[in-house]
Amino acid sequence: MTTDKTVTAPDGYVQPELDVRALTEVLDGEYAEIRDLVRTNLVTYASVLEEADGLGTDAYRERVRELVVEMAATGQTGMGFPKRYGGGGDVGASIAAFETLAFGDLSVLVKVGVQFGLFGGAILHLGTERHHDAYLPDLITGKLMGCFAMTETGHGSNVQALGTVARYDVAAQEFVITTEGDQARKDYIGNAARHGELAVVFAQLEVGGKSEGVHAFVVPIRVGGEAAPGVRIEDDGRKMGLNGVDNGRIRFDGVRVPREALLNRFADVTPEGLYKSTIDSPDRRFFTMLGTLVQGRVSVGGAGVNAAKVALAVATKYALRRRQFAAGSQEEEQLLLDYGLHQRRLLPLVARTYALHFAQDVVRTQLHDVFSGVEDDPQARRRLESRAAGTKALGTWHATRTVQECREACGGAGYLAVNRFAALKADSDIFTTFEGDNHVLLQLVAKGLLTDYASEFEDLDQLGMVRYVTNLAVETVIEKTSAHKLLERVRDLLPGGDEWDQEAGLLDSEYQLAMVRYREEHMLAGVARRLKAGIDRKRDAGAVFSEVQDHVIAVAHAHVERLVLEAFVEKTRTLPEGGNKVALGLLCDLFALSTIEADRAWFMEHGRLTVQRSKAITREVNDLCRKVRPLAGGLVDAWGIPSAMLRAPDLVG
Repeated sequence: MTTDKTVTAPDGYVQPELDVRALTEVLDGEYAEIRDLVRTNLVTYASVLEEADGLGTDAYRERVRELVVEMAATGQTGMGFPKRYGGGGDVGASIAAFETLAFGDLSVLVKVGVQFGLFGGAILHLGTERHHDAYLPDLITGKLMGCFAMTETGHGSNVQALGTVARYDVAAQEFVITTEGDQARKDYIGNAARHGELAVVFAQLEVGGKSEGVHAFVVPIRVGGEAAPGVRIEDDGRKMGLNGVDNGRIRFDGVRVPREALLNRFADVTPEGLYKSTIDSPDRRFFTMLGTLVQGRVSVGGAGVNAAKVALAVATKYALRRRQFAAGSQEEEQLLLDYGLHQRRLLPLVARTYALHFAQDVVRTQLHDVFSGVEDDPQARRRLESRAAGTKALGTWHATRTVQECREACGGAGYLAVNRFAALKADSDIFTTFEGDNHVLLQLVAKGLLTDYASEFEDLDQLGMVRYVTNLAVETVIEKTSAHKLLERVRDLLPGGDEWDQEAGLLDSEYQLAMVRYREEHMLAGVARRLKAGIDRKRDAGAVFSEVQDHVIAVAHAHVERLVLEAFVEKTRTLPEGGNKVALGLLCDLFALSTIEADRAWFMEHGRLTVQRSKAITREVNDLCRKVRPLAGGLVDAWGIPSAMLRAPDLVG
């Protein structure tokens, strides 16, 4: 039970009692055991947070590698691999472990992600038994270190246009891997500059002079610690952050690998040079292969949310210790968090962090169900890919915004390296662009919305999506929405009916959900109309799509925010009655209303808010901040961040 009783709550308001330990159990959920293992390991290796500031680049990289191998020995990093190879056989647990690891040094986190998520995940999900037997046992222990060589200097998000080529030599029964120019060099590849021995290389497969699209191959890049024949490796050097990860560039000059090096779960080449695949459509095959790697996006989204937790824990604890100016006739200076502005800066971010935590629970469960076979069909995979893309985008943008706001909220103290913000800011910034640039990912989300997860989904590029949508009657897209029904429901929830200036109803979750659903569906219908209008005028499909991209991103963002709010509301409803349910209810209301408030211009432009009601929402957000204020310390403690991870002795004591 933790409640700060030194603060005066709003008149007539009874402050709930917060049970921090019980709330931690709610947040940890079914993966409490693996999360506690990670916490224990983080404390054991907490010295890396201090060492990172003083070690040179090479020494820091070696220290990070040592820690990754030591953590692997505890079973923490291998939870997602089959038990027969030494793993834990639990995909959901592997994501939970990775999320929790984000409380610590983020170079360690990313090194783990590269080794076990990307490199190991590609071999597990794209390979077959011959690859699993050959590589997984040593990979899981960290004895065999590897790379995930997809991104090229000239091709990031556009994976289908990669320039690296793998040509099949039928006489030798080998693939010849070649880097076709500087733009095709593999770039920013983790584990490449120092530690990687193998790489999963994505390249354009050519068989008998015909291109079969992008496929993945296992390619040795080092032999005995030296670059393998035909392989050229360069160090990317120091980066903005994550300097414990050895990113590098790789070129292949006619590197030969055996036919069995092709990761052949979805396609294979016979010794005689016959290409075979169970998936006829090249585009569908490509998206199916990439879809198996969705685990990375789910992992990064969760890591972003947990990095935000660290920043908020430090800033909130500081605001509960630091005094500044006396208020009125008081002689003692006032705590920072007693100021309304400081509450406004931090507490909606706390609420949003809780919301994103529960949204992450949903996407993690979806991932586990798909990859464990509980619900593994094309529709389930498409829902997972879309949700993972959107949750990753919002979670990592939230991390970037939160770290900056928290740094500012700690003033000059937040600028000192010892107080964690320097590393958090530098190391987490890349989250918004790796595993997919967030704007590109939101276009993927919108594509799913516009096509309603049609069977043609995998075959559609952006222009294909435009053509697909515009070939539908726009009324069909609009009819799929229930915006007019939602509007009626919103009005029914308010005692004044069409009198939208009354404050009653704002704290009704059905009202909040109806508002964000209306926004999403209105935006979706609007995008469909604009696309169809452009094509009806015989305009180029690419130009039409380019002109509506801002609208596309907006509808995707609105869609994901709706999913996040639904997850929060549902979680709150399932809790037993008591102080924790009341506290999470306050946070849920704060998240919902601050989300509506942040986009009040749209709601007012579209007649969903009057000026009076907009002002009422602002008053309610302020009131919710005052109600949450006495709970703030307990709410951040419930995240279970080990005190050694907060570091920041000047800020948190």
